[in-house]
Amino acid sequence: MLALQLRSDKNLAVVSESIEVVAMHGWAFDARFWLPWIRATEETGWRWSCGERGYGQLEPKEPAWDSPEVADARRVVICHSLGLHLLAPSVLERATDVVLLASFGRFLPLGRRGQRLRAALDRMLALLDNEANARGMITTFLANAASPLSLQLLPMDPQEMKFKLCCLRSDLELLRGCEGLPSGFPHTARVLIVEPGLDKIVDPEARRALVEELPAAEAISFSEAGHALLRENVVARVAEWLTRG
Repeated sequence: MLALQLRSDKNLAVVSESIEVVAMHGWAFDARFWLPWIRATEETGWRWSCGERGYGQLEPKEPAWDSPEVADARRVVICHSLGLHLLAPSVLERATDVVLLASFGRFLPLGRRGQRLRAALDRMLALLDNEANARGMITTFLANAASPLSLQLLPMDPQEMKFKLCCLRSDLELLRGCEGLPSGFPHTARVLIVEPGLDKIVDPEARRALVEELPAAEAISFSEAGHALLRENVVARVAEWLTRG
């Protein structure tokens, strides 16, 4: 349903120049998160390399740029949430453009608000001790990510996934320790920050801190969208931004 909605948009600009995309999903998601994006841009000639952490049944995959001979390519990194912190610095530093979807530098705000969120993350980590507890927790997490829309609109079904708990745990610990932009962040790249107005995962203070860390970045907001950015045609807006670069 979501893919059809995005693919039916005829206003996607066709970008004449060569564009490579390295995409990285966030915690508890997988590479299928990008299927609507790939389908919506199939006529633009974008070349996608989608990272996969391997939390479930998909095999892990490190995304990479094409061979160095493509010197004039626009190299666009598109990350959702924790995805920015999951890319290798050697990949991230070569980007000419960066699109951050529902993302952050520091995940835990300072002060009491951050302490409460840290305690919530500790409870999530404790639930990763066994498959049954993990499945219930991840289902709740993904439902909150999809909100205000239905969990069924996400391309992954937690009830059908065989989870790799060690990988989920290590990346949740990574998320808890995120205190700024990751190593290799390309500070000379153009940056677009995409903010969902109804995000139940990333704290508003973390979103504000990201904007402050990247004062030259452009920002667009989807006031009725949640963390997974399912409501609005984000792909078309991102494509439009790239054509203005």
